[in-house]
Amino acid sequence: MKPPSKYSYLNDIYREIAEVFDEDTATRFYQHFKGLQITYPVRLYDREHTFAQIKKEYNGSNVKALAQKYHYSERWIRKMLEEK
Repeated sequence: MKPPSKYSYLNDIYREIAEVFDEDTATRFYQHFKGLQITYPVRLYDREHTFAQIKKEYNGSNVKALAQKYHYSERWIRKMLEEK
């Protein structure tokens, strides 16, 4: 069982933010985004940036390693390399 949070007085999402970062960050997040519904992408970097990195690192035979590193399918990487 999880021990009680020292931020138990905060609503769930703000409690999680405070636990991961700190209460000041949770407060700033609240002030900036309160009332909004936010969906976070699975990937941190956009496709164009990721593809630029893949293109730099591609050596002709490392598609599988790049797919694992960047969490894209081998098929997607091959397709992008063919198109560009």
